[in-house]
Formats: sequence, C-alpha cells, structure tokens
Amino acid sequence: MEQNVAAAAHDFSLIGMYMGADPIVKGVMIALGLASVICWAIILEKMIRMFILRRDLRAMESFAKSPSSVSQTRGLTRVLLSAAESEAIEGTSRGEDRSDVRARLEKAMRTALKSQLQRIEVGLPFLATVGSAAPFIGLFGTVWGIMNSFTAIAHAQDTSLATVAPGIAEALFATALGLAAAIPAVMAYNHYAVKLGRAAARAADAIGEIARQISRPADAGPIKASVEPLRAGKAV
Repeated sequence: MEQNVAAAAHDFSLIGMYMGADPIVKGVMIALGLASVICWAIILEKMIRMFILRRDLRAMESFAKSPSSVSQTRGLTRVLLSAAESEAIEGTSRGEDRSDVRARLEKAMRTALKSQLQRIEVGLPFLATVGSAAPFIGLFGTVWGIMNSFTAIAHAQDTSLATVAPGIAEALFATALGLAAAIPAVMAYNHYAVKLGRAAARAADAIGEIARQISRPADAGPIKASVEPLRAGKAV
C-alpha cells in the first residue's frame, strides 16, 4: 500500500521525470536537449540564408536575361561576376577564341558558386548526424533506465506496475527526446539539401547564359571598363 501511495505521489511532469532519472539518463536527456536547440538554431539560420539565396538567384536570372551595368549588381551576381572579371580580361589578352573564354568564365563562376553554396551548407552535416544518431542515443537512455527499473524490482521484491512505473516513464522520456530532436533534423536536412540542389541547377543555367553574353566580343569593352569600379567597391 505504501509503495502504491509513493508511486502515486511521484512527479510525472517533464521536470519531475528529469529530476528523478538516473544520472546517466539525465546526461542523455541533457545531450539530446542541447542537440535539439542547436538543430533549431541551424534551421532558423538556414531559413534566412535560403531566403537571401532565392532573392540572389532571381536577380542573377534577371541579369542573365537582360545584362545591366556590372557595377550595379549585388549579392551572388556580383560575387560571380567579380570572379569572372580577371578571367575575361586574361582570356582576351591571350587572344583566346570565344569558346575558350566562355569555358574559362564558366569555370571561374562555377568555382565561386560552389564556394558560396558550401558556406550555406555549414551545419547541414550536424542535422544529418542528429537525425540518424539521436533516436539511438535516446534508446540507450531508455534501455539504461529500464535496467534500473528491473533492478529496483529485484531489490523491492515487488513486481507490481506501480513500483516500476516511475522508472519506466523516465526511461521512455529519453526516447521521446531522441525522436523530438531527430524528426525536425531529418526533415530540415532533406528539405535544405533538395533546395540547395535546385538552387545550384538554377545558378548553373544562369552562369551559362552570363558566360555566353560576356564572351561576346562586343561585350568585352564594358566588362573591362567595370574592373575599376569593382575594385573601388572592394576597397571601400
């Protein structure tokens, strides 16, 4: 009877289950909680970066359709054109034909694009790791907690559910935390991986068009003339 009263008085709130858990299970809970917070911080940061990337892609596609002054470009378009500047001038000074200059420009801009996308990808491996490992970490905490519950049964020599209910609830709480950390991480990783792949494809198409237009002999003059404004902008 006393054991049933004690079990009924046990605090089954989230804080209560954490406070009553085994130290190792507590460590698992803390690790999963921190992982979840970091994952959500990464998700929010990626939302902002993807918004900026979509805006830059629209601007780059607009520039590819109707080129404007290079010195007036911003964001990703400016970064890619800055990477293409030296290649355009070097290719022209060597007397390379249009196809060689175009290939040189595309390579330079694709390299710059890859560098920009790699910056956006920072944090995605952590999401993938949490998504795959968090359920197993939570399961470890659950198994450890249930082992302690069975040990308590042996010591108390009482197999009633009320005796082991608090320990099992605390153990299962670790599994719930593991899933709570893993599910958003997996969904966010898959979402942003697909979005980045599509963005890379859109940017590659725009790069091809921009390189085709820049490599025209008639466009060589304006491209060369924009070197000084770009350098002045970088120096500011």
